[in-house]
Amino acid sequence: MHNESIDTLLLRHYGSAAPVPKLLEERLVAAVRAEAREIQHRQIVPNRVRTRQISRRQLIRFVALGSAGAGVLSIGLEGLRNMERGLLGGDTSQPAMSS
Repeated sequence: MHNESIDTLLLRHYGSAAPVPKLLEERLVAAVRAEAREIQHRQIVPNRVRTRQISRRQLIRFVALGSAGAGVLSIGLEGLRNMERGLLGGDTSQPAMSS
């Protein structure tokens, strides 16, 4: 694929007589501003997290949520193992061939 500008591709596809979409400039400006806000947010949040002190209560809540997430993941994996055993019949943790 050639490295052509969007203008070239649009002109080739629609021609020079194509109408300009309604509110095109406003939508483009809004999209650029939204992207700039997102980039700024991505830069600010890590700095705040690094420099902000957290309370013990917030730390305990964070650890508890992380532990709960790990527990849910463990339960999900165990469920998949059980489903695999049921579908294949037998214990899938044992090697297929024994010496």
